[in-house]
Amino acid sequence: MSEAKSLVAEPPAAPDTMKRRAGRRPATSPDKATSATLVHDKLRQDILKGIVVPGQKLAIDAVAAMYGVGTNPVREALNRLSSERLVDRQDQRGFFVPEISLDSWRELVKTRCWLESTALTESIHNRDDRWEETIVVAFHRLSKCSPTGDAQDRAGWEIHHRAFHVALIANCGSQWLMDFCEILMDHAQRYILISAVSANRSAIEEHRVIMEVVLQGDIARAVATLVEHYQRTLYHIEEQIRVLAGSVTPHAT
Repeated sequence: MSEAKSLVAEPPAAPDTMKRRAGRRPATSPDKATSATLVHDKLRQDILKGIVVPGQKLAIDAVAAMYGVGTNPVREALNRLSSERLVDRQDQRGFFVPEISLDSWRELVKTRCWLESTALTESIHNRDDRWEETIVVAFHRLSKCSPTGDAQDRAGWEIHHRAFHVALIANCGSQWLMDFCEILMDHAQRYILISAVSANRSAIEEHRVIMEVVLQGDIARAVATLVEHYQRTLYHIEEQIRVLAGSVTPHAT
């Protein structure tokens, strides 16, 4: 189990979109609610960042000790994370971090392409100056970072990379669709973090092309360019998963 000090100096957590649809929970004391939310948010970030590794058992007592809280808030947090599919709950065995798998990764990317294609299409239909400016600003901030730099640079890349992809679909007019897209972004992050960026792949240039095509307003071309970007990521991480499994020797992509 990771040490508690791993929680220090984490970048700001992404918005918890699932909580917006969680509805009312049974009445509980403010202290318990605060502790459960604290554990939920910290453990969620540790799972997304790979600090708590795939397949690791999340024993309630161990998690409570890790975050310095009681077992009841931990149990509530684990149940919430299970509903978000960021924790697996197995009968008679307890809670585990979901494993990394090729089938899960392929299904995730396929579904993400479906949803974000629709969201991008609607965003372009609803295009206005403010939305276009948001995309330009998001790309400018992203271009100042590098996915292959030091830890601080990579942390900045993660934040601004997500912000860019959210900006592309933010004008779709459906909060439900946005929420589902962001949930898939969260799950994709677990896979992206296991992968080293290929030296032959220009991440900044790929995103510049996406921005330019989207701003031109050609829906078919914009959707095709975004899907192609995700397909390249799919193939690259597929290879990384096989490397981790020891089934192939890595090569340039």
